[in-house]
Amino acid sequence: MEAEITLKIDKYLIDTANEYAQSHKKSLSSIIEAYLSRLVSSDKSQLNNDIEISPFVKSLRTGVKIPADYDYEESYNNHLAEKYK
Repeated sequence: MEAEITLKIDKYLIDTANEYAQSHKKSLSSIIEAYLSRLVSSDKSQLNNDIEISPFVKSLRTGVKIPADYDYEESYNNHLAEKYK
């Protein structure tokens, strides 16, 4: 169901946004609707403490489990000591 709303927005911003919409072959209404939709869904994910991970980042998983008490600094220092022996 669609409904109309009235917004008070700076004229320059409206003109610039209309130019942007035309250059991307979209309507200003569809751009605003997409933004509001994303804004609302983003708030929901923040409330659930969910972090959306992109498919690309997910594809980089190796399956290696790192212990919770792993000391990165000690490991790096050991690496440097071995490297510069």
